[in-house]
Amino acid sequence: RVGLAESGGESVQAGGSTKLTCTASGYMFTNNCVGWFRQVSGKEREEIATFDTGSGGTAYDDSVKGRFTISQAGTKTVYLQMNTLKPEDTATYYCSSWVPGKEGGSCFTLDRTLELWGQGTLVTVSS
Repeated sequence: RVGLAESGGESVQAGGSTKLTCTASGYMFTNNCVGWFRQVSGKEREEIATFDTGSGGTAYDDSVKGRFTISQAGTKTVYLQMNTLKPEDTATYYCSSWVPGKEGGSCFTLDRTLELWGQGTLVTVSS
């Protein structure tokens, strides 16, 4: 069965760190795109980190730039290292993988297809 699964969500103190893992089953992170998203109840899901598994290129939302790092280990695992956590980082975190909508397209546009999503993992940051 093809799917993604997030793990590593926990409760941490502000200023602390944690690392989330996205594990693929029946699928490989190869020549495609991977992103980490987060959602707070009642708000829209936001994309916070994007990774092009072909080029190694990354992009981050301003809210996490300099604190979070997306990385890949092998073809089945993508991480999100989260440092200097703030209470406003509290959310359910999701990983997703897709390919650009057009051949030769970019991972860093909204033109996406063949999207896979995990079920999410909760990170709670207390002050």
